[in-house]
Amino acid sequence: MPQNRRLTSRAMAFVLAGGRGSRLKELTDRRVKPAVYFGGKTRIIDFALSNAMNSGIRKISVATQYKAHSLIRHCQRGWNFFRAERNEFLDILPASQRGGDEAWYRGTADAVTQNIDIVDSYGVDYIIILAGDHIYKMDYELMLRQHVENKADVTIGCLTVPRMEAVAFGVMATDKDGRITSFLEKPADPPATPDDPDKALASMGIYVFNWHFLRDLLIRDAEDTNSSHDFGNDLIPDIVKNGKAMAHRFDTSCVRHAPDAPAYWKDVGTVDAFWEANIALTDFVPDLNLWDKNWPIWTYSESVPPAKFIHDEKDRRGVAISSMVSGGCIISGTEVRNSLLFTEVHTNSYAVLDHAVVLPYVTVERSARLRRVVIDRGVTVPAGLVVGEDPEEDAKWFRVSERGVTLITQDMLDKRAAAK
Repeated sequence: MPQNRRLTSRAMAFVLAGGRGSRLKELTDRRVKPAVYFGGKTRIIDFALSNAMNSGIRKISVATQYKAHSLIRHCQRGWNFFRAERNEFLDILPASQRGGDEAWYRGTADAVTQNIDIVDSYGVDYIIILAGDHIYKMDYELMLRQHVENKADVTIGCLTVPRMEAVAFGVMATDKDGRITSFLEKPADPPATPDDPDKALASMGIYVFNWHFLRDLLIRDAEDTNSSHDFGNDLIPDIVKNGKAMAHRFDTSCVRHAPDAPAYWKDVGTVDAFWEANIALTDFVPDLNLWDKNWPIWTYSESVPPAKFIHDEKDRRGVAISSMVSGGCIISGTEVRNSLLFTEVHTNSYAVLDHAVVLPYVTVERSARLRRVVIDRGVTVPAGLVVGEDPEEDAKWFRVSERGVTLITQDMLDKRAAAK
């Protein structure tokens, strides 16, 4: 095989996309976390898939489990451009009792173990294990190069974070050369990096392996009755102890829209984090650049008309300020401020949306006032509803987060209407 080819052409991406994401509460009642909407038209999983695509990876598997229909349908519609005759694939791998009596993937490592034969069929040298539920841009080719140059058994993607913020992560202790000397799960006193006593290295859940090395490891792990068959709990600590594990700093491979831009990575795993990350896109210069044509975020693009703004009277003016408004939206006599509206949101006269994240196909009836809200897909907001001005009243009917963001679903509105 020619050695001057990009390493990603000899690699595959295995995306773990089966976790519910229960901290997102009702947003994941009907869909898995990687299928949750983000950024006006994309889904969360589109970031991992786009990173793989833009890095040069053309062989991708997506392992699904919890309420996978929305995710599978999205991948079929938005990621169906891979061509087998060009040796390109995107395979959906639901848990399907491939291992015998087990109906579900028993852990993250088991999700790969149950599909060893499929990975074998790809004929790849390297495998990149990815989480499908984070928002970031990263060139995996740079991480692969480091892995090969260091002749590592595993290379782990790491965030550089303030040391005491690392208590919520798996944390790496490394030597000055980046070799991992210990892996600690959510330590009370995280170890510092060798170059900065106030920083720590937190695992991103991204792992690079030589496939044949990982294949043998998975087979041994599957036979271990004491194992939870998980990368973070079982395989990685074993390699740190008995092999060569290297840390790859995200700072060196993140894709920035400007040289001085921050290394953007978000886990939008709570209602507050989800709302904050979406609203931040309305900033004058957001940290996450969705307009970058050099590193686009691919997704399913629906065929919808352009957004439309109508009425120009006092208190009945269709206007959006410091906001993102997606295709198919009709802003009819509504004031929209610092908000993000997904596809085909229709609003009516005298309504106000302020710091609102509104998922697709929502209708906002007349005179509704909505502040600091997340509105789930397909909701019809009744006329005159006021949310975001009286937290105690909001909490009677809706889910109010720790930071005062109100999540609204159709089920909540139906129960409220039945009680009135």
